[in-house]
Amino acid sequence: MKKIDWYILKNFLTTFFFAIFLFTVIAVVVDVSEKADDFVKSNLGFKNIVMEYYIGFVPHIVALLFPLFVFIAVIFFTSKMAGRSEIIAILASGTSYWRWLRPYWFGGLILAGLLWYANHYLVPSANKIRGAFEAKYFDPNSSYETLTKSRSGTGSDFYLRIDSNTYAGVYNYDTATKRGGPIFLHKLRNDVLIENIRAETVHWDTVRKSWKMEYVLKRNMDGINETLIELPSLSLNFNFSPSDLRRDKYTKDKLTSDELNSLISMEEIRGTEGLNELKVESARRDATPVTVILLTIIGAVVAGRKVRGGSGVHLAIGFITAALFILADKFSTIFSTKGNLPPDIAAWIPNFIFFFVAIGIYRNAPK
Repeated sequence: MKKIDWYILKNFLTTFFFAIFLFTVIAVVVDVSEKADDFVKSNLGFKNIVMEYYIGFVPHIVALLFPLFVFIAVIFFTSKMAGRSEIIAILASGTSYWRWLRPYWFGGLILAGLLWYANHYLVPSANKIRGAFEAKYFDPNSSYETLTKSRSGTGSDFYLRIDSNTYAGVYNYDTATKRGGPIFLHKLRNDVLIENIRAETVHWDTVRKSWKMEYVLKRNMDGINETLIELPSLSLNFNFSPSDLRRDKYTKDKLTSDELNSLISMEEIRGTEGLNELKVESARRDATPVTVILLTIIGAVVAGRKVRGGSGVHLAIGFITAALFILADKFSTIFSTKGNLPPDIAAWIPNFIFFFVAIGIYRNAPK
């Protein structure tokens, strides 16, 4: 690393952190103005609001737009360098174009590593704090949603795979009382039904930490032979608890990557549908830091050329590029969550597209 490398790297990081700081201040001011009434109703002091809400809100909003502000920072300070003919002087001194980009690579890798760690560990912990505060003081029911509306409209219907040969269904389950019913349980052997259990009600036994069924009808099948047993109650240990049946639609944002991957594995065993959203989130936590590196190089190459209009033209090109990236990201996510596009491919499609964009821009850049 030479002096010119430190000069570029210092400008890169300083511009980025200054830009993200200003944006964070603006975001907090706007959020405070929108939630002022809710804060007043909560009867919490300034310190409580900061420690119980904004300490989680700030990492969330910063991580959300982290790649965009890296891109803007690179374009802004590089355009200023190009306007002062500094880049022309660097290249005229015999420095190769690839060598000039070295500090951008270093800066991009530093910020990508920071975002990677934040995505996997810091931001999920912050989202837990923010989500808990919003659920408690803003709207207690806002963060929860039913998986499938029940036929009566009063609860939810759940269909789960207990193990590789056992399937269960609970109708009209109420997450507040932890009670539902009727419930059925099917056990198979070689795709043949060998046991059918039905009960009028089921509830969570807080003492035994198990599910207790009442008014049970148990049928055991052995070929053409059938045994019918009636029981007043029956306790069973399933591989799910009431917390698993209360589906938080922001769960994927609140879990660290280890917890998220464990949840995905467990839900796959249970046969839960609609897991692509969780899988896309898991893959995106690794893909987004790579986005930072790509946008850094694209921004440097685009803004490194001196043009009429200065920073304005470069920023316009930058915003158009960022908009196209976000559009590609949204489309790939929708195709995965609502269609059959594999989640890993969906998360990496924008990076794959803009990798070739970066190569094309680099090859066509005046050197």
